[in-house]
Amino acid sequence: MFISGGQGGNGGDAGLFGIGGAGGAGGLGYVNTTGATATGGNGGAGGTGGTLFGIGGVGGIGGAAFADTVAGGTATGGNGGAGGTGGRLFGNGGAGGTGGAGFESFGGGGEGGNGGNGGQAALIGNGGSGGNVGVPGPNGVGIGTGGNGGNAQLIGNGGNGGNAATLLTGTPGNPGSGGLLFGQPGQPGL
Repeated sequence: MFISGGQGGNGGDAGLFGIGGAGGAGGLGYVNTTGATATGGNGGAGGTGGTLFGIGGVGGIGGAAFADTVAGGTATGGNGGAGGTGGRLFGNGGAGGTGGAGFESFGGGGEGGNGGNGGQAALIGNGGSGGNVGVPGPNGVGIGTGGNGGNAQLIGNGGNGGNAATLLTGTPGNPGSGGLLFGQPGQPGL
């Protein structure tokens, strides 16, 4: 038997002012059949910040997944949701969601999900940070990619990239770019 988790809902957009809603977490994945694969649900995207001033919502966490098999079953956590875009004039982009964890028992393999990308800033504001890769199980090899940092637009710093589970087999996220008039790029993930 294997069950993959459902997608988390997207966060609502703010009005004239305010913070976008956070994305919902992905559902749990479960597998107890040798050779089968189950994944956690992806996190929902964060909502857009307020039109004049507002911060983008945080992306939802990817759903965890659990492999309960003697050998061969694989569970992969869901991907983190993307951070919401900042408001049009002022506001930071939302952070990307963390990937879901991969759990295991006996000989199953558990891998963490990818991190979500950070949201783009408003004209003035900083890009959101990318989400980190989910934690793998003891038998997992740590594949997965960190989320990319969100870009600044006119004035502001780019978001930092999300971290990989391990540099041996994973891929850190890329930094977001700084603003065209003023700002620094973010830091790459580790």
